[in-house]
Amino acid sequence: MSEITIRRATAADAKRLTRLVRGSAAYRGPYAVMVDGYRVGGAYIEHHPVHVAVDADDRVLGFYALLLDEAELDLAFVADSAQGLGIGRLLMAHMGSVARAAGLTAVRVVAHPPAEEFYLRTGARRTGTVAASGRVHWHRPELTYDLTGPTDPADASAAVADAS
Repeated sequence: MSEITIRRATAADAKRLTRLVRGSAAYRGPYAVMVDGYRVGGAYIEHHPVHVAVDADDRVLGFYALLLDEAELDLAFVADSAQGLGIGRLLMAHMGSVARAAGLTAVRVVAHPPAEEFYLRTGARRTGTVAASGRVHWHRPELTYDLTGPTDPADASAAVADAS
């Protein structure tokens, strides 16, 4: 794989991030309702720390959005074609660094049920369950990244070109 850069997203990335969300294979079948009509807007990107992983050709491989006021990971997606390449791990290591730099000691995640195992593998711990409500007809795992301990070795290996 070519060089990966994690950079701050801009409003110009909104359409590409929206396409990634809406096209995610993880949200097919009963989960499709979650992304039906979903839009990652330019104002959202400008207001929150949203970081995107791109390759040397500026192809979007994945992204995450962190809500600093709520200390919550709001969105995290990896392109279907980039699954299994370590992009998600790089993004979570980067997210932890950004959250620590902002003074956060923990980050909450309300996960898409099939993604729970990924979050556990990248250092989160299960803290509860969020009950089904509204358009979401299933319970969701609640997890937390504890940022008070030593940094994950993945942080050091995430020495990607970082233009955050």
